[in-house]
Amino acid sequence: MNALTTRLAAVRCAGSYSTSRGGSSTKLGILMMNMGGPRTQNDVGQFLTNLFSDRDIIKLPMQSIVGQVIARRRVGKIKEQYMQIGGGSPIEKWTRAQGSGMVKQLDRTSPATAPHSYYVGFRYTEPNTPQAVEDMIADGVDHVIAFTQYQQFSGSTTGSNLNELYRVQKRLDPESRLRWSFIDRWGTHPKLVSSFADRIEAQIAKLTEDVRHTTPILFSAHSLPLKVVDRGDPYVAEVGGTVAYVVNELRRRRIDNPYRLVWQSAVGPLRWLGPQTEATIKHYGSIGYSSLVMVPIAFTSDHIETLFELDIEYGKVAHEAGISQYMRAEALNDHPPFIDALATIVKEHIDAGFPTSPQLLLPDPGAESAQTITTRQWIAAQAARQAERN
Repeated sequence: MNALTTRLAAVRCAGSYSTSRGGSSTKLGILMMNMGGPRTQNDVGQFLTNLFSDRDIIKLPMQSIVGQVIARRRVGKIKEQYMQIGGGSPIEKWTRAQGSGMVKQLDRTSPATAPHSYYVGFRYTEPNTPQAVEDMIADGVDHVIAFTQYQQFSGSTTGSNLNELYRVQKRLDPESRLRWSFIDRWGTHPKLVSSFADRIEAQIAKLTEDVRHTTPILFSAHSLPLKVVDRGDPYVAEVGGTVAYVVNELRRRRIDNPYRLVWQSAVGPLRWLGPQTEATIKHYGSIGYSSLVMVPIAFTSDHIETLFELDIEYGKVAHEAGISQYMRAEALNDHPPFIDALATIVKEHIDAGFPTSPQLLLPDPGAESAQTITTRQWIAAQAARQAERN
């Protein structure tokens, strides 16, 4: 057995979690990881520079230089897009609302591990991962649950956040005082599925009766370059899994509309996943559909991909294509059932003894970066550490 397999076996044998050490109460922190978004117009340039410098997102020759050049070329256009949705991204507002509601519920439902605190660790903007780790150390947190806010796993999203987390904790906590566990994917959790179905059902009800049962539902997710998919990244399968579960819930609610999974936000000359959302909207308009319901299935909070791309940019495309009833399911944001879903997912993680998902320890079939391999080894070590403590 290799080291990862041995550690995974130890994790599977883990028992219950001890809530005390030396007679003192454990302080449990939940790190809510996401890409983030620029708070103001002044933050857009740095956001784009950080994004295009991340080799987990895109690999470029002389990346430190070329990434900055691409960012500078795009900054004017992206600033204008953010101006159309209020000047900046609302993702921090929604993440804090979600975190606040989540820990309040956890304090009630899991008193043995209270008090619970949430921390926001964005990848490309403030509040960032270093700030979050510094705050947790200062607050005396003992155990941290790294809780990805991307419900479907991809190496370019959750994987990038975890790589950054590894680098930050090695620098700020070299003696590993903080203990870590991980919630790395949750795209088929029943309460998440139900929350999505709530939002879709609300839009279906707004359609006129003549098209209410025949309007296509387009589940739209951020696309990936095909070379990332070919490497074995699980994102496509996991998004498809979420769609299947949500459709089953809709069918249970007697909503039988046809549906498709489509992909948005492709940029650059690479071949990306299809069908593209924009092209699909145009096509359905061209063959006579007058209504569509869009669902941001890979996003749980409003940000530029929902407020600008789906609402404004694709809304205009739909209008020009003759689609008079263009609906978009609201993002989950602070929807109470979604807050309950977040708290329930964390509570289940606590009750199970803080397990590490076997999926998180399984390498992609294709080539991976040295950093990704190192991060996985660190995650496996944290899992073994937790198993020994249990």
